[in-house]
Amino acid sequence: MSAEVALPLGIALVHHPVRNKRGETIGSAVTNLDLHDIARAGRTYGVDRYFVTTPYTDQQTLVAEIVGHWRDGYGATYNPARKEALEIIQVVASLEEAIEAMQARHGQRPLVVATSAQEQGRLIAFGDLRRMVAAGRPVLLVFGTAHGLAPEVIDTVDAVLPPVKGRTAYNHLSVRSAVAIILDRLLGL
Repeated sequence: MSAEVALPLGIALVHHPVRNKRGETIGSAVTNLDLHDIARAGRTYGVDRYFVTTPYTDQQTLVAEIVGHWRDGYGATYNPARKEALEIIQVVASLEEAIEAMQARHGQRPLVVATSAQEQGRLIAFGDLRRMVAAGRPVLLVFGTAHGLAPEVIDTVDAVLPPVKGRTAYNHLSVRSAVAIILDRLLGL
């Protein structure tokens, strides 16, 4: 990583438990685009860690292979900027493991803040969270894949950010887009 000091801010991209379009709890597959694009956005805004959260060993292996190519393999010399971005990725089996890793790294439990396309309880305003991050409070932003975080995840977090909304009723951004928008709202100049 460059000489800049990363913020005590982590991103957790949860692949289980998440919801499908019928509202059922499922596990989703890791995608190559999510790995690259979220790491690049995270690195741009000074995120300390990007936790790819999946309990599935085959998916963990896939992430290790993709990330390994860009961090250690031919891709590392071919595209050093991508190598730098992917260095913030850490694969974990659960959200709890991501929280423990943040606590070990920063000496205190992070404030765990979920995101959702739907209105939720325990809202925290973007401005309030922005001030906490600026003050050095460790924060873990939790994003869901598929059709969003399962209720059992939402029930365990400390707070939830308001949904990202546009000018229409349509509200189904890719998680990559949502991460970029939220990071810019929290950390943009």
